[in-house]
Amino acid sequence: MLNSLDLNGRPEDTRVVVAMSGGVDSSVVAGLLKRQGYDVVGVTLQLYDHGEATHRKGSCCAGQDIHDAREVAAKLGIPHYVLDYEARFREAVIDRFAESYIAGETPIPCVACNQTVKFSDLLDTARTLGAAALATGHYVRSRLVDGHRAMFRPVDLDRDQSYFLFATTQDQLDFLRFPLGDMTKPETRALAREFGLAIADKHDSQDICFVPEGRYADVIERLKPEAAETGDIVHVDGRVLGRHTGIIHYTIGQRKGLGVATGEPLFVIRLDAARRQVVVGPRQALMTHRLALRALNWIGGGDIATAAAERRPVFAKVRSSRPPQPAEIVRDDERIEVELIAGEYGIAPGQACVLYDGPGDAARVLGGGFIEQTRPAADVLAAE
Repeated sequence: MLNSLDLNGRPEDTRVVVAMSGGVDSSVVAGLLKRQGYDVVGVTLQLYDHGEATHRKGSCCAGQDIHDAREVAAKLGIPHYVLDYEARFREAVIDRFAESYIAGETPIPCVACNQTVKFSDLLDTARTLGAAALATGHYVRSRLVDGHRAMFRPVDLDRDQSYFLFATTQDQLDFLRFPLGDMTKPETRALAREFGLAIADKHDSQDICFVPEGRYADVIERLKPEAAETGDIVHVDGRVLGRHTGIIHYTIGQRKGLGVATGEPLFVIRLDAARRQVVVGPRQALMTHRLALRALNWIGGGDIATAAAERRPVFAKVRSSRPPQPAEIVRDDERIEVELIAGEYGIAPGQACVLYDGPGDAARVLGGGFIEQTRPAADVLAAE
């Protein structure tokens, strides 16, 4: 008979490792599983300089967060371990973030962190500790479908974190559990108070944990001093409009702070790292209909090649703040691409395109990939 985590055995005979960040969500997960009788072990990852570089609210994995996780574990009466993953985090997340930014992309380090440090290294640690599952405080749902676990959007779409979990493999997903997927954030905080946790009203983490004050360019310049090379600001029609102090200071879709004026509103259309150019133009030049993806991950049953051959209708989410929109999976020669039916403005290479089988909270996550290349509308190509 399966227990509440779809595992064989009584809860008291089932060890579950909980990834405890020191925040409300993961703390409540630990409390819920403890109350249900599971053998709960809390693990907190020390990822970045003990938090000393991020003296601000909203930074995760900082010294205060480790302290809070310890206090929660003590309150719940569960064992707690702090693991030093700083070197691994630097290699797998921070360095990759810097390299992607220098290449003119807009990376998502939270995806890389989940993909490598949390759902690979920590998952292996959980197995070493004899756990039957690794539980996290992410707001997504999973359940058994045809003998394997499938991922779905949560009840609380305002907290939906499926965009950042698209790279989760089937093997990882079968081992993971997400107890908060059927709850709202207010319900989670209410449970934290019920458990008597001091962090019940703790603020949510914001920004990227290793980027103080959200100033990405400052971090890149410190890690890669050569990144701040000057170059030209070029209009899509070929005109050189001015100079910039480094493409790392610009993002796709940016309008303010360009430092040039032509009498028309200008936006950053693309960043050409090879030529050190910031290419600007009118808003319509930001419209994209076709996306080429790399590092594809498919967890939707069947295989993506068949889906592409059949031009399978899906819903695509091209940034974390946007809802999924109608799309099709297509094949272009040997490459899998995504066709956005209505198009989208300001899509940046390096971001994720996550695919779903529907638009609502019952939608299944089919997988996705990182955006390698965008194709503008035909009239923009002609203008260039």
